[in-house]
Order: sequence, then C-alpha cells, then structure tokens
Amino acid sequence: MRVIAMDRCNRNGEGYVDNTACIAIQKVSREERETRMPDLRRQIIGRRSKESGATFERWISNACEFYLQKGLAHIEKTPEPFHITGKDAGGVVRGYYEKKGQPDFKGILCDGTGIMFEAKHTDSDKINQNVITDSQWKSLDVYERFGAHCYVMVSIKLIKFYRVPWDVWKKMKELFGHKFMSDDELEPYRLKERQCTILMLEGVALKKEGEKTGTAKCH
Repeated sequence: MRVIAMDRCNRNGEGYVDNTACIAIQKVSREERETRMPDLRRQIIGRRSKESGATFERWISNACEFYLQKGLAHIEKTPEPFHITGKDAGGVVRGYYEKKGQPDFKGILCDGTGIMFEAKHTDSDKINQNVITDSQWKSLDVYERFGAHCYVMVSIKLIKFYRVPWDVWKKMKELFGHKFMSDDELEPYRLKERQCTILMLEGVALKKEGEKTGTAKCH
C-alpha cells in the first residue's frame, strides 16, 4: 500500500529540502512553550497560595471560637461583599464577590476594647507591606485612632504565625529600611500554638477594671 506523505518543510528551486521554515516553526513553538510555562507556574502557585490563605483564615476563625468560649473576646470574620447580577429560572442567584474593602476580622475584647486585624499568608520568607490595600489601611488607621487593637496576622508557609502591631506594619521603611518584613524581623511577633490553636491574643494587654490601662493577659 502506498502512503502519501506531505513534506513539513518546503523545497528550494533545485528540489532539495529547505529546513529554514522547519527551524523557524520549531523555534516559534519552543518560544511559545517557554512563554506559557511561567504563566502556568504562576497560576499554580497563585491557586496554591490562595488555598493556603483560606486555610489560614479558617484557623483564625477556629481561634476566634476558642477565645469566645473562654469569654475573652468576640471576633468575627468580615463578610465579603457579594454583588448580585441576576437570578435564573430555577431561583439560583448569580453574582460575584467584590473586592474586599475592610480587614478580615474585627470584634471586641472582654474589657470592651475593639480589635481589628487583616490576615495575610505568604509562601515566601518575607511579607510585603503593600499586601494591605488602601481601603484596609484606612480602616486600620481609623480603628487604631479610636483606641482599638489593630494588627496584621501573618502566616509564613502555614508553619510560622505572627501578630504584627499596625503601628509597626505601617512604619516598615522607618524601622527596617525597606517595605517588607523578613523572617528574622517578624520573629519578635511570633505567636504560640496550643493543641492546634493559634494563640493570637496571647500577651494582648487588657484594661483593668477601673483603670485606663492594664497588664492583664489573654491566655
């Protein structure tokens, strides 16, 4: 049986195979693969980081429940604003989550003092200051100005956890000479864990009864 095959490469005027086109095609294909691969890696890394961030927030929510049961604080996750675009015939609502405008968690401590913090996860060995949005920055500034405890809770690879005071976070450049905090710079703010619970309020100063300031601790 005779098989008819098409040359992938053109032939020159003398009938010889001209590899120029083939080489060009191969080069373009290789460049396309090299271009797509970093994008694919970024997508995978981004998806993994998002999942880890959600896990970190879930662990914080568990810690919030722990402190509520202890009668030390009532802290809740800030609901993400949902924009409804319509409803189908079956009654299913369509829409999307809008960009978050406020920090992740806020509530009140047992002494009546407010608390607000944003939770940030990174798979790197440092955390950048600009992971806080402008609207979150403004909210933390306002709450701090009115006397609330304000922090950025940081997760490094879901292994180490830190509670960075807002006053420290917003002065990174002044304190550390750059707008990020390395693992070593975060260390003074590292949180302890007990029975799989992040002790995120350990060492937070509470007001004593009848006094403006105090040294009581959340355990």
